[in-house]
Amino acid sequence: MSKLAVTGLVIAILLLGVMIGITQAQEFGTNWSATFFPSNNLTGTGVPLTIATGGINFNWGTGVPVVNGVAVPGIGQDNFSARFTSTQTFAQGNYTFTATSDDGVRVYIDGLVVLDRFIPRPQTTDTFVREMTAGPHNITIEYVEFSDIAMIQFQWAFGGVVPTLGPSPTPGPTATSAPTSLPPIPPGAITATVIRAPVLNVRAAPSVGADRVARILRGQTYQVIGRDENARWFLLQLSNTQGWALGYYLYIPQNEFNAPVVSDFALTGNPAAASPTGVVAMAFSTLRLRAQPTIYSEQIGRVTWGGTVGVVARTPSGEWWQVVWKGTTGWVWSAYLRVVEGNIDTIPIVQP
Repeated sequence: MSKLAVTGLVIAILLLGVMIGITQAQEFGTNWSATFFPSNNLTGTGVPLTIATGGINFNWGTGVPVVNGVAVPGIGQDNFSARFTSTQTFAQGNYTFTATSDDGVRVYIDGLVVLDRFIPRPQTTDTFVREMTAGPHNITIEYVEFSDIAMIQFQWAFGGVVPTLGPSPTPGPTATSAPTSLPPIPPGAITATVIRAPVLNVRAAPSVGADRVARILRGQTYQVIGRDENARWFLLQLSNTQGWALGYYLYIPQNEFNAPVVSDFALTGNPAAASPTGVVAMAFSTLRLRAQPTIYSEQIGRVTWGGTVGVVARTPSGEWWQVVWKGTTGWVWSAYLRVVEGNIDTIPIVQP
């Protein structure tokens, strides 16, 4: 082979490597503006600032939010939200967008909501593919932090396949073989079929933070024996137990609101037995367990999202509840607890 041919081959290989690197590179974008709010719903007096470098790529842990090396003024370590905006220029083609957050995130592209997970939840990575036309596009990221770990990261890369949507927002079940040992379904019962996940986790309570009790497969159909009050989670009758599944992943041909609203803890027997007062609450965020009812007190534990605690006392204002979590007694902020057994008004009031 001639020197010229060899040189051409080397150049071609190098260009191919560069192109592969470009298509796989993750972009965080530039010229982002942000507004932080001292609330978990984007309200209140906002704190505007400009992100100098790095795009939306923050992991604040359990501390206060820091941007450009400086703590955002007036914003605490918990219960805040933020809105990030920018105009980014894209080439024509499909792009895979990735958002990692703890807690929630909402994404707009050119004013259209393309991802909506603005809820309390542990660290989660969401991805979606979108076809972008050549030119500038407006992107807005809304972020919310409820408690404990705070982090938000948003990026994109060229490539991906845009999913083909069916004719209806809730497509019918996918033809997937299922075991023959599925539990029988009574005639006329409300049913749910797994359609939006190859494997779906079934939980002990209507929360992604609750313990997993089973896994079910795409195409399998089960009897619905209950729901939560918002018809977002459904209690399914499995072969040898019951469990909660998120409705987003299910196809329910009947009116799902006809399913009865049942106790969130139908599975756990009598959780009140674990509480000396008979009052049990569920955490819908990750909570710091403190030695005393103040944010300045020593942290002695962490109540996981979806965990249940026995409530034994409360402060006069009701802002702090004394609870028993895994054998440890401590204080938690009550705003992120929901009573599921007993009556909170029967809990004794103590002076801190």
